[in-house]
Amino acid sequence: MINMFNNFCMHEGGHEGGAAPEDCTHDCSTCGVDCPSKDGGIQKAELNPNSSIKKVIAVVSGKGGVGKSMVTALSAIAATRNGFKTGIMDADITGPSIPKMFGVHTKAYGSEYGILPEETPLDIKLMSINLLVENETDPVVWRGPVIGGVVEQFWTDVCWGDLDVLFIDMPPGTGDVPLTVFQSLPVDGIIVVTSPQDLVSMIVAKAVNMAKLMNIPVLGIVENMSYITCPDCGRKIEMFGPSQAEAVAAANGLKLLEKLPVDPVLSQEADMGKIEFNEGTQMESILDVLDELGLKAE
Repeated sequence: MINMFNNFCMHEGGHEGGAAPEDCTHDCSTCGVDCPSKDGGIQKAELNPNSSIKKVIAVVSGKGGVGKSMVTALSAIAATRNGFKTGIMDADITGPSIPKMFGVHTKAYGSEYGILPEETPLDIKLMSINLLVENETDPVVWRGPVIGGVVEQFWTDVCWGDLDVLFIDMPPGTGDVPLTVFQSLPVDGIIVVTSPQDLVSMIVAKAVNMAKLMNIPVLGIVENMSYITCPDCGRKIEMFGPSQAEAVAAANGLKLLEKLPVDPVLSQEADMGKIEFNEGTQMESILDVLDELGLKAE
């Protein structure tokens, strides 16, 4: 296996001399500083030369525990089943979960073309830190810039091949990794994952405002854990209280893509590494998103 932890490429902003000024907003449209980023924004990282990726969608959340990785996985599965060539970059370096959900436990290895991602039974290509460390349970105890460097290398050093869409499973919040991804990768849009709790409106606003600051389009909102269906009578039970999805979407001028239920069977399949074998139709709304981005399945 190639050692990808050497020679990190860590780009802190786009200003001369390395790091950006302390008062940098990362918004070149309002910046008066004469720096290389002024024309066209901060320099984007170069994609691995043996890769071709048409669109990049980041799946984000303002807080942890809302099912962001689940939405990422279901989006990739729905797109793949409908003829799109897809991949998932697991950018949650300190809490990776994508490989386990797909039952992928083999290690990625290097070739003359770059690091080769692992593939699922449906041919979804995966890259995650868990495919590189010796043991899946080894903690990643790195500082933010190093973690950001690894995520960037997932773009520059991994041979993704030909993909219609790459989904990026982001860590929660608005820290180093989201900043690295938004600055260094050509993200075509983000999907914001929420839950029904009252405080979600504030958390969604933080994620949406960061995307606007970085000039990244918000493609829509997904409310996860919206309800559970009673197995006896079929009634939808809002166990976390009334849904906030419509109000939050309207307040931010966004499209509500889906309201996903709590599905014990789906959760069990994900824990067993068999999420691809679920027969549900969750996240087929991603097809409308891909259509709006101009993607057509072959």
